Amino acid sequence: MDFVHFLSSHMLDPSLGGKRLYKNVVAQAVHAEALGYRGVGIPEHHLINILLIPAPLQMAVKVAAHTRRIKLVTSVCQLPIRDMRIFAGEVVQAQALCDGRLMLGVGKGAFGFETQRFDVPIEQTKPQFEEDLKLLEALLTQEEVSWNSERYSFEPLTIMPRPEDPIPLMVAVMNPAGIEAAAKSGYHVQTTPLGGSHQQLIDQVTAFTRGKAAAGRPLDTRLSLQRGMFLVENDAQKRLIAEKAWTYYQSFDNVFGGAGIVDRGIIRPLPRAQSVEELASNLLLCGKDEMIERIEVYSELGIDEVLTTSNFGQDEQMTLDMMSRFAEEVMPHFAQQKKAA
Repeated sequence: MDFVHFLSSHMLDPSLGGKRLYKNVVAQAVHAEALGYRGVGIPEHHLINILLIPAPLQMAVKVAAHTRRIKLVTSVCQLPIRDMRIFAGEVVQAQALCDGRLMLGVGKGAFGFETQRFDVPIEQTKPQFEEDLKLLEALLTQEEVSWNSERYSFEPLTIMPRPEDPIPLMVAVMNPAGIEAAAKSGYHVQTTPLGGSHQQLIDQVTAFTRGKAAAGRPLDTRLSLQRGMFLVENDAQKRLIAEKAWTYYQSFDNVFGGAGIVDRGIIRPLPRAQSVEELASNLLLCGKDEMIERIEVYSELGIDEVLTTSNFGQDEQMTLDMMSRFAEEVMPHFAQQKKAA
């Protein structure tokens, strides 16, 4: 099993500013490479103060300039708010500037507040994403592409320059039926049960396995699981991180299926029914032995990599220190398993 560090770019305190925010993001990526993480995950969100990277391809190029090996995974680019003819060219350019290390993760968008303000109501994102994905793949793999639909109508054109390296596509999807369809089509898949049950996770993994088998051809595709986790040193730190996470989710829940109340770019924290203790048990906030035991379950299910979300608004140095402990205490266990396999 491999590990990808998710570059959670929060500005819960607006006084942090963009310069410091993105300096921290790059520092986490450089640290992740030094520690042996397989990759870093780069989010995309607009107009709000969490997960704030409006240009993930641009961030990938920046990180590539400061690293040599690590995979650069967009997690994820929102297709329905873009024109695929422009975006395809940007992807090819980014892959060239990243020396072929880019994995293009794409999705339909998750925050209705965001997509609505780009004239794409959240209920329209799924059908638009499905068309966008087909068009994007055609533009990246075929020299001449024409299209005729309600949203796109154009004569044959060629995206330039042409890709020199393969551009792997990863689809972010939670619904088991969508996971199965994506896997059958040969896409890498990123998923998460969020606050769902363990059975929901099993259903997601089973759907990926079923779809991959139904493809009828050998596929070297991967299933990536995004999970909130923090390797704690003691009970006091566990409580601190749990409280930080609870505060963060007051904002996250507001824009993820919630009211979408945002004041001048700052998401208004809303009350949560879930207690701090309940949230802590749902996330992986634990010491070494429990962390290995809980991740082992994912490995046994057949998940290829875990996208570790570990920034809930705590001090930046605390995040870097935790990454070091995780790499020293947890990752070697799964590296040995991988060698044995």
